[in-house]
Amino acid sequence: MNIGQYTLPNNLFLAPMAGVTDRPFRQLCRRLGAGMVVSEMITANKSLWASKKSLLRANHDGEPEPRSIQIAGTDPAMMAEAAQHNVAQGAHIIDINMGCPAKKVCSVMAGSALLQNEPLVAQILEAVVNAVDVPVTLKIRTGWDLDNRNGVAIARIAEQSGIQALAVHGRTRADGYRGDAEYDTIAEIKSAITIPVIANGDISSPEKAKYVLEYTKADALMIGRAAQGNPWIFQQINHYLAHKEHLSAPSVTEISQILIEHLHTLYEFYGDYTGVRMARKHIAWYSKGFRDGNPFRQQMNTLESPQQQLDFTQQFFAKLEQDTIAA
Repeated sequence: MNIGQYTLPNNLFLAPMAGVTDRPFRQLCRRLGAGMVVSEMITANKSLWASKKSLLRANHDGEPEPRSIQIAGTDPAMMAEAAQHNVAQGAHIIDINMGCPAKKVCSVMAGSALLQNEPLVAQILEAVVNAVDVPVTLKIRTGWDLDNRNGVAIARIAEQSGIQALAVHGRTRADGYRGDAEYDTIAEIKSAITIPVIANGDISSPEKAKYVLEYTKADALMIGRAAQGNPWIFQQINHYLAHKEHLSAPSVTEISQILIEHLHTLYEFYGDYTGVRMARKHIAWYSKGFRDGNPFRQQMNTLESPQQQLDFTQQFFAKLEQDTIAA
Protein backbone atom coordinates (compact mmCIF):
# COMPACT_ATOMS: atom_id res chain seq x y z
CA MET A 1 0.00 0.00 0.00
CA ASN A 2 1.20 3.51 -0.84
CA ILE A 3 0.63 6.82 0.92
CA GLY A 4 1.99 9.48 -1.36
CA GLN A 5 5.56 8.54 -2.23
CA TYR A 6 5.84 6.05 0.63
CA THR A 7 5.38 2.32 0.06
CA LEU A 8 4.39 0.56 3.28
CA PRO A 9 5.67 -2.95 4.10
CA ASN A 10 2.11 -4.19 4.69
CA ASN A 11 -1.44 -2.91 5.10
CA LEU A 12 -1.74 -3.07 8.90
CA PHE A 13 -1.84 0.22 10.83
CA LEU A 14 -1.53 0.87 14.54
CA ALA A 15 -4.29 3.32 15.43
CA PRO A 16 -3.32 6.56 17.16
CA MET A 17 -4.43 6.35 20.81
CA ALA A 18 -3.84 9.12 23.34
CA GLY A 19 -1.76 7.91 26.25
CA VAL A 20 -0.94 4.64 24.50
CA THR A 21 0.79 5.02 21.14
CA ASP A 22 3.89 6.76 22.42
CA ARG A 23 7.27 6.17 20.81
CA PRO A 24 8.09 3.01 22.82
CA PHE A 25 4.79 1.35 21.87
CA ARG A 26 4.98 2.47 18.24
CA GLN A 27 8.48 1.06 17.88
CA LEU A 28 7.44 -2.21 19.50
CA CYS A 29 4.42 -2.63 17.24
CA ARG A 30 6.49 -1.88 14.17
CA ARG A 31 9.00 -4.51 15.19
CA LEU A 32 6.16 -6.98 15.68
CA GLY A 33 4.60 -6.46 12.27
CA ALA A 34 2.72 -3.15 12.01
CA GLY A 35 3.30 -1.65 8.59
CA MET A 36 2.42 1.88 9.71
CA VAL A 37 2.05 3.65 13.05
CA VAL A 38 0.63 7.08 13.89
CA SER A 39 1.52 9.35 16.78
CA GLU A 40 -0.74 10.34 19.61
CA MET A 41 -2.91 13.38 18.89
CA ILE A 42 -1.08 16.74 19.06
CA THR A 43 -3.10 19.91 19.52
CA ALA A 44 -3.09 22.70 16.97
CA ASN A 45 -2.95 25.16 19.88
CA LYS A 46 0.47 26.75 19.43
CA SER A 47 0.73 27.72 23.10
CA LEU A 48 0.93 24.04 24.07
CA TRP A 49 3.57 22.89 21.57
CA ALA A 50 6.40 23.43 24.04
CA SER A 51 4.68 21.50 26.82
CA LYS A 52 6.35 18.31 27.99
CA LYS A 53 3.35 16.24 26.88
CA SER A 54 3.35 17.66 23.35
CA LEU A 55 7.11 17.31 23.00
CA LEU A 56 6.95 13.66 24.03
CA ARG A 57 4.04 12.98 21.70
CA ALA A 58 5.97 14.47 18.80
CA ASN A 59 9.16 12.55 19.61
CA HIS A 60 9.97 10.16 16.75
CA ASP A 61 13.72 9.85 17.37
CA GLY A 62 15.05 6.63 15.90
CA GLU A 63 11.82 5.66 14.16
CA PRO A 64 11.95 4.59 10.50
CA GLU A 65 10.23 6.47 7.70
CA PRO A 66 7.51 7.35 7.18
CA ARG A 67 6.74 9.08 10.46
CA SER A 68 3.10 10.15 10.78
CA ILE A 69 2.03 12.87 13.23
CA GLN A 70 -1.65 13.34 14.07
CA ILE A 71 -2.94 16.85 14.70
CA ALA A 72 -6.29 18.04 16.06
CA GLY A 73 -8.06 21.36 16.11
CA THR A 74 -10.94 23.37 14.68
CA ASP A 75 -9.39 26.44 13.08
CA PRO A 76 -8.15 25.97 9.50
CA ALA A 77 -5.29 28.46 9.84
CA MET A 78 -4.12 26.98 13.14
CA MET A 79 -4.29 23.48 11.72
CA ALA A 80 -2.25 24.57 8.71
CA GLU A 81 0.38 26.12 10.96
CA ALA A 82 0.43 22.99 13.15
CA ALA A 83 1.02 20.87 10.06
CA GLN A 84 3.89 23.08 8.93
CA HIS A 85 5.43 23.02 12.42
CA ASN A 86 5.32 19.22 12.64
CA VAL A 87 6.76 18.77 9.15
CA ALA A 88 9.61 21.08 10.19
CA GLN A 89 10.13 18.79 13.18
CA GLY A 90 10.45 15.72 10.96
CA ALA A 91 6.95 14.47 10.15
CA HIS A 92 6.72 12.70 6.79
CA ILE A 93 2.91 12.40 6.90
CA ILE A 94 0.33 14.61 8.61
CA ASP A 95 -2.78 12.85 9.91
CA ILE A 96 -5.87 14.88 10.81
CA ASN A 97 -8.04 13.75 13.72
CA MET A 98 -11.76 13.89 13.03
CA GLY A 99 -12.47 10.61 14.76
CA CYS A 100 -11.81 11.07 18.47
CA PRO A 101 -15.07 10.73 20.46
CA ALA A 102 -13.67 11.96 23.80
CA LYS A 103 -15.86 14.58 25.49
CA LYS A 104 -12.98 16.95 26.23
CA VAL A 105 -12.11 16.94 22.52
CA CYS A 106 -15.64 17.13 21.16
CA SER A 107 -16.66 19.79 23.69
CA VAL A 108 -14.43 22.24 21.83
CA MET A 109 -15.84 20.96 18.52
CA ALA A 110 -12.66 19.10 17.58
CA GLY A 111 -12.21 15.41 16.76
CA SER A 112 -15.38 13.70 15.58
CA ALA A 113 -17.47 16.75 16.51
CA LEU A 114 -16.27 18.31 13.27
CA LEU A 115 -18.33 15.79 11.32
CA GLN A 116 -21.37 17.96 12.12
CA ASN A 117 -19.93 20.80 10.02
CA GLU A 118 -19.09 19.64 6.50
CA PRO A 119 -18.08 23.11 5.19
CA LEU A 120 -15.61 23.48 8.05
CA VAL A 121 -14.26 20.00 7.36
CA ALA A 122 -13.53 21.07 3.79
CA GLN A 123 -11.86 24.29 4.94
CA ILE A 124 -9.59 22.48 7.40
CA LEU A 125 -8.59 19.75 4.96
CA GLU A 126 -7.85 22.17 2.14
CA ALA A 127 -5.87 24.47 4.46
CA VAL A 128 -3.67 21.63 5.73
CA VAL A 129 -3.15 20.00 2.32
CA ASN A 130 -2.15 23.35 0.81
CA ALA A 131 0.18 24.20 3.70
CA VAL A 132 2.58 21.25 3.42
CA ASP A 133 4.39 19.26 0.77
CA VAL A 134 3.93 15.91 2.49
CA PRO A 135 0.97 13.51 2.24
CA VAL A 136 -2.01 14.35 4.45
CA THR A 137 -4.31 11.61 5.75
CA LEU A 138 -7.56 11.75 7.70
CA LYS A 139 -9.20 9.68 10.45
CA ILE A 140 -12.99 9.86 10.82
CA ARG A 141 -15.99 8.01 12.19
CA THR A 142 -19.06 7.02 10.20
CA GLY A 143 -20.87 10.15 11.36
CA TRP A 144 -22.03 12.11 14.38
CA ASP A 145 -24.89 9.80 15.39
CA LEU A 146 -27.14 7.17 13.82
CA ASP A 147 -29.37 9.86 12.30
CA ASN A 148 -26.38 11.73 10.90
CA ARG A 149 -24.17 9.02 9.44
CA ASN A 150 -22.48 11.19 6.81
CA GLY A 151 -19.24 9.28 6.37
CA VAL A 152 -19.67 8.98 2.60
CA ALA A 153 -20.13 12.75 2.22
CA ILE A 154 -17.08 13.44 4.40
CA ALA A 155 -15.06 10.90 2.39
CA ARG A 156 -15.91 12.66 -0.86
CA ILE A 157 -14.90 15.99 0.66
CA ALA A 158 -11.62 14.41 1.79
CA GLU A 159 -10.83 13.09 -1.68
CA GLN A 160 -11.68 16.41 -3.32
CA SER A 161 -9.50 18.24 -0.78
CA GLY A 162 -6.40 16.21 -1.60
CA ILE A 163 -6.38 13.77 1.31
CA GLN A 164 -4.26 10.76 0.31
CA ALA A 165 -5.67 8.07 2.62
CA LEU A 166 -8.76 7.83 4.81
CA ALA A 167 -9.15 5.77 7.99
CA VAL A 168 -12.73 5.08 9.09
CA HIS A 169 -13.80 3.78 12.50
CA GLY A 170 -17.04 1.84 12.14
CA ARG A 171 -18.94 3.74 14.83
CA THR A 172 -20.49 7.18 15.12
CA ARG A 173 -19.29 9.73 17.65
CA ALA A 174 -22.41 9.10 19.74
CA ASP A 175 -21.56 5.39 19.93
CA GLY A 176 -18.25 6.03 21.68
CA TYR A 177 -16.89 2.49 21.92
CA ARG A 178 -20.22 0.86 22.78
CA GLY A 179 -21.81 -1.93 20.79
CA ASP A 180 -20.27 -3.48 17.72
CA ALA A 181 -18.54 -1.64 14.91
CA GLU A 182 -20.45 -1.71 11.63
CA TYR A 183 -18.74 -2.10 8.31
CA ASP A 184 -21.51 -1.27 5.84
CA THR A 185 -20.65 2.43 5.91
CA ILE A 186 -16.96 1.66 5.41
CA ALA A 187 -17.86 -0.48 2.40
CA GLU A 188 -19.99 2.38 1.01
CA ILE A 189 -17.12 4.80 1.50
CA LYS A 190 -14.70 2.47 -0.26
CA SER A 191 -17.02 2.21 -3.25
CA ALA A 192 -17.52 5.99 -3.37
CA ILE A 193 -13.89 7.18 -3.51
CA THR A 194 -10.62 6.16 -5.14
CA ILE A 195 -8.08 7.05 -2.42
CA PRO A 196 -6.98 4.25 -0.05
CA VAL A 197 -9.46 3.41 2.71
CA ILE A 198 -8.34 1.96 6.03
CA ALA A 199 -11.01 0.07 8.00
CA ASN A 200 -10.96 0.41 11.80
CA GLY A 201 -13.04 -0.91 14.68
CA ASP A 202 -13.20 -4.22 16.59
CA ILE A 203 -10.49 -5.93 14.52
CA SER A 204 -9.27 -8.25 17.25
CA SER A 205 -8.28 -11.49 15.54
CA PRO A 206 -6.83 -12.78 12.25
CA GLU A 207 -10.24 -14.13 11.25
CA LYS A 208 -11.92 -10.77 11.90
CA ALA A 209 -9.19 -9.02 9.92
CA LYS A 210 -9.79 -11.26 6.91
CA TYR A 211 -13.56 -10.78 7.19
CA VAL A 212 -13.35 -6.97 7.38
CA LEU A 213 -10.97 -6.75 4.43
CA GLU A 214 -13.21 -8.95 2.29
CA TYR A 215 -16.49 -7.35 3.38
CA THR A 216 -15.46 -3.72 3.03
CA LYS A 217 -12.92 -4.13 0.18
CA ALA A 218 -10.76 -1.72 2.20
CA ASP A 219 -7.13 -1.29 1.26
CA ALA A 220 -5.85 -1.66 4.81
CA LEU A 221 -6.80 -2.29 8.42
CA MET A 222 -6.22 -0.16 11.51
CA ILE A 223 -5.93 -1.87 14.89
CA GLY A 224 -6.18 -0.02 18.19
CA ARG A 225 -7.42 -1.48 21.46
CA ALA A 226 -6.74 -5.07 20.35
CA ALA A 227 -3.01 -4.27 20.30
CA GLN A 228 -2.95 -3.19 23.95
CA GLY A 229 -0.98 -5.86 25.79
CA ASN A 230 -1.05 -7.82 22.53
CA PRO A 231 1.36 -6.09 20.13
CA TRP A 232 2.12 -9.38 18.35
CA ILE A 233 -1.39 -9.24 16.85
CA PHE A 234 0.18 -7.65 13.76
CA GLN A 235 2.45 -10.65 13.21
CA GLN A 236 -0.48 -13.00 13.68
CA ILE A 237 -2.74 -11.17 11.22
CA ASN A 238 0.01 -10.77 8.62
CA HIS A 239 0.79 -14.49 8.79
CA TYR A 240 -2.87 -15.51 8.58
CA LEU A 241 -3.58 -13.26 5.59
CA ALA A 242 -0.47 -14.47 3.77
CA HIS A 243 -0.59 -18.20 4.55
CA LYS A 244 -4.21 -18.90 5.61
CA GLU A 245 -2.97 -20.52 8.79
CA HIS A 246 -2.47 -19.40 12.36
CA LEU A 247 0.88 -18.37 13.74
CA SER A 248 1.54 -19.98 17.11
CA ALA A 249 0.61 -17.78 20.05
CA PRO A 250 3.60 -16.44 21.97
CA SER A 251 4.63 -18.52 24.96
CA VAL A 252 4.58 -17.19 28.50
CA THR A 253 8.35 -16.78 28.23
CA GLU A 254 8.06 -14.78 25.00
CA ILE A 255 5.34 -12.55 26.47
CA SER A 256 7.51 -11.93 29.52
CA GLN A 257 10.48 -10.99 27.33
CA ILE A 258 8.41 -8.58 25.21
CA LEU A 259 6.91 -6.97 28.32
CA ILE A 260 10.26 -6.54 30.07
CA GLU A 261 11.71 -4.96 26.92
CA HIS A 262 8.70 -2.64 26.72
CA LEU A 263 9.12 -1.60 30.36
CA HIS A 264 12.77 -0.70 29.86
CA THR A 265 11.90 1.53 26.90
CA LEU A 266 9.16 3.27 28.92
CA TYR A 267 11.56 4.08 31.78
CA GLU A 268 14.15 5.35 29.32
CA PHE A 269 11.62 7.50 27.43
CA TYR A 270 9.71 9.01 30.35
CA GLY A 271 12.16 8.77 33.23
CA ASP A 272 11.62 6.71 36.36
CA TYR A 273 8.67 8.54 37.94
CA THR A 274 6.43 8.90 34.89
CA GLY A 275 7.71 5.69 33.34
CA VAL A 276 6.52 3.64 36.31
CA ARG A 277 3.07 5.18 36.07
CA MET A 278 2.80 4.77 32.31
CA ALA A 279 3.95 1.16 32.68
CA ARG A 280 1.13 0.20 35.03
CA LYS A 281 -1.58 0.15 32.38
CA HIS A 282 0.61 -1.78 29.95
CA ILE A 283 1.46 -4.35 32.62
CA ALA A 284 -2.27 -4.69 33.34
CA TRP A 285 -3.01 -5.33 29.66
CA TYR A 286 -0.21 -7.88 29.25
CA SER A 287 -1.29 -9.80 32.36
CA LYS A 288 -4.99 -9.87 31.51
CA GLY A 289 -6.35 -13.40 31.43
CA PHE A 290 -3.52 -15.00 33.37
CA ARG A 291 -4.14 -16.84 36.63
CA ASP A 292 -3.70 -14.61 39.69
CA GLY A 293 -3.58 -11.59 37.38
CA ASN A 294 -5.91 -9.49 39.51
CA PRO A 295 -3.89 -9.59 42.76
CA PHE A 296 -0.74 -9.12 40.67
CA ARG A 297 -2.14 -5.93 39.17
CA GLN A 298 -3.35 -4.63 42.52
CA GLN A 299 0.09 -5.11 44.04
CA MET A 300 1.79 -3.66 40.96
CA ASN A 301 -0.10 -0.39 41.41
CA THR A 302 1.55 0.11 44.81
CA LEU A 303 5.13 -0.18 43.51
CA GLU A 304 7.04 3.04 42.98
CA SER A 305 10.35 2.19 41.29
CA PRO A 306 11.33 0.63 37.95
CA GLN A 307 13.34 -2.09 39.67
CA GLN A 308 10.38 -3.05 41.86
CA GLN A 309 8.15 -3.30 38.80
CA LEU A 310 10.71 -5.34 36.88
CA ASP A 311 11.36 -7.73 39.76
CA PHE A 312 7.68 -8.27 40.50
CA THR A 313 6.87 -8.76 36.80
CA GLN A 314 9.65 -11.29 36.37
CA GLN A 315 8.52 -13.19 39.49
CA PHE A 316 4.93 -13.31 38.24
CA PHE A 317 5.83 -14.65 34.81
CA ALA A 318 8.45 -17.05 36.20
CA LYS A 319 5.71 -18.60 38.34
CA LEU A 320 3.46 -18.87 35.28
CA GLU A 321 6.28 -20.57 33.36
CA GLN A 322 6.85 -23.05 36.18
CA ASP A 323 3.14 -23.85 36.33
CA THR A 324 3.07 -24.36 32.56
CA ILE A 325 6.01 -26.78 32.71
CA ALA A 326 4.46 -28.64 35.65
CA ALA A 327 1.19 -29.02 33.81
